[in-house]
Amino acid sequence: MQFHHHGYVSTDPRIQPAATNGNVWSPKFPEELDVLIVGAGPAGMITAAQLSMFENVRTRIVDLRAGRLEIGRADGLQSRSLETFQAFGFAHRVAHEAYHIQAMNFWSPDPENPDNIIRTARTEDDPQGISEFPHVIMNQARVIDYFDEFMRFSPTRLQPDYGIEFVSLEVDRSETAGEYPITVTLRRRAEAGAVVDDADADHRDAGGGTGEGFVVRCKYVVGADGARSGVRKAIGRSLSGAQANHAWGVVDMMAVTDFPDIHTKCAITSKNGSILHIPREGGHLFRCYVDLGEVPEGSRGEVRKTTVDEAIARANEILHPYSLDVKEVAWYSVYEVGHRLTDDFDDVADNDKACDPRVFIMGDACHTHSAKAGQGMNVSMQDGFNLAWKLGHVVDGRAPKELLRTYSSERQVAAQNLIDFDREWSSQMAKKPEDFGSPQELADFYCAKQEFAAGFLTDYDESIITGNHEHQALAAGFPIGRRFKSAEAIRIADDVTQHIGHQHSADGRWRIYVFADEAAPGVEGSAVEQWAAWWASDDSPRQRHQLPGGDQASIFDAKVIYRQAFDTFDVQCAPAAFRPTVGRYGLHDIECIYGTGRGTDIFAARGIAPEGAVVVVRPDQYVAHVLPLEATRELAEFFAGNLVNRAA
Repeated sequence: MQFHHHGYVSTDPRIQPAATNGNVWSPKFPEELDVLIVGAGPAGMITAAQLSMFENVRTRIVDLRAGRLEIGRADGLQSRSLETFQAFGFAHRVAHEAYHIQAMNFWSPDPENPDNIIRTARTEDDPQGISEFPHVIMNQARVIDYFDEFMRFSPTRLQPDYGIEFVSLEVDRSETAGEYPITVTLRRRAEAGAVVDDADADHRDAGGGTGEGFVVRCKYVVGADGARSGVRKAIGRSLSGAQANHAWGVVDMMAVTDFPDIHTKCAITSKNGSILHIPREGGHLFRCYVDLGEVPEGSRGEVRKTTVDEAIARANEILHPYSLDVKEVAWYSVYEVGHRLTDDFDDVADNDKACDPRVFIMGDACHTHSAKAGQGMNVSMQDGFNLAWKLGHVVDGRAPKELLRTYSSERQVAAQNLIDFDREWSSQMAKKPEDFGSPQELADFYCAKQEFAAGFLTDYDESIITGNHEHQALAAGFPIGRRFKSAEAIRIADDVTQHIGHQHSADGRWRIYVFADEAAPGVEGSAVEQWAAWWASDDSPRQRHQLPGGDQASIFDAKVIYRQAFDTFDVQCAPAAFRPTVGRYGLHDIECIYGTGRGTDIFAARGIAPEGAVVVVRPDQYVAHVLPLEATRELAEFFAGNLVNRAA
């Protein structure tokens, strides 16, 4: 990480200098806000965490809970989520604390004794090496803790306001609405209690509260308030889709057992039902999704009365000849699988070009599905990461309001794809043993879907922030519209081997990776030299879109990667455009220049053409464009479509 650029720091360098404009969290709730986030789950917290980095954006996040979440809910973290955590600086801490899934085993009835189960398949979790980050298990509460810490260390010192209930909102779209067109009514709960678990969210009472009500005026509102979202209802959206007729009990427990794979993720199918078994962090806790069977139509939720003792008894029947002697239950819930989706994720219809969206929904507020595929928390956080930088750019005056329209168009498609996948996986898990063509069938399905399940098949269509595929062949390994798949190169300043994508912090900046042609560093007139001269000129996006008073890297983080070995040149061989001045002293950032060597060749690993390429990456780590080095006009036009021209 980089620090000291604003002066010497002797304390924890993660704690950034507080905003100098007074935009720092205080117990007094503001009467006017730029962004109000309702719901402090993972989706709301990643949104708040990203926005906390924008000093000029007044943000608050409220939650009905009395305080910090302690137990239960989601626990699966796909590799894509850890890539995202890297931008917030805590991926390594999560990886150290969490349980790592490196295999999944499959159990089925013994053909010679169907009353017993036997292991029928072992699968590797990531045999293709689709990410350098692991697939892990960790309590959702700890994910929230890490985002909370990041927020408190940010320039705005943001933190959640607990014990506050969302009541209503109204959006004034008249010409006289003013700067804060949304009027939100909130209520301080006299006795704020813990929110009912997400698994039961479809069935809980909306609640009331008898505390003090107050009004806040906002520019934008984000509803991350679960499947019974009050924000969603306030904008007239509704979840639609099928409520499946199958129920599952979820038990987090510690037990003495003779089941040999108790520390391995397992899908267990027996004549008595199914279990999805998930080991948890810490080495002793584990979670069982226990099949509670078919739910008769019109049962009015009777299955939710299933006790934890009944669920454990069912688990022992499924595990026979093995058994569980349960010593402690940390959390228990019952849910029925449902796959539902809203038609849009904001308050404006797609065909209404006259209005800009003001209210957004994310996570369970706009898409619900089963928990067994381990997707809910992961996809919800990508909702938040997608929206937050866009809100930050618009409120901060960096981007036009049209940018906010891309949130619903991008994330609604991603959610539909998730629901389609989850419907398949849930159906597979609910099958009886005799319905499978072979004991290997479930394992084969799991392996075939691993890349999607890991979060790597999200593919954004062409828009003002995602370019066309005309020049994709120049960088085949960085597909436009998909997440930037990092690779190693060697930083010339200190000869350290680095994953270049790991330097992409959640600071709201665009990343530009200039992959050089075959000319050596410093060769006059080379394609890189010409590109750098343009980048330093008054006509470049760096100059046109630079923040007032900002340094040369305030909007763009531009790096150059040369084909030559790291020990054949030094940083002074690279153009000055790749040594931008930063901080109040105008220090030179010389950590933007890379080469190959030590067995690393990012050009071969990611299919970079001999003539080189410019790869543009959005603030949420998705590849926005691939262009030739000489296509400076096209690059300038691309950014003119999604950033405000401050030089005009």
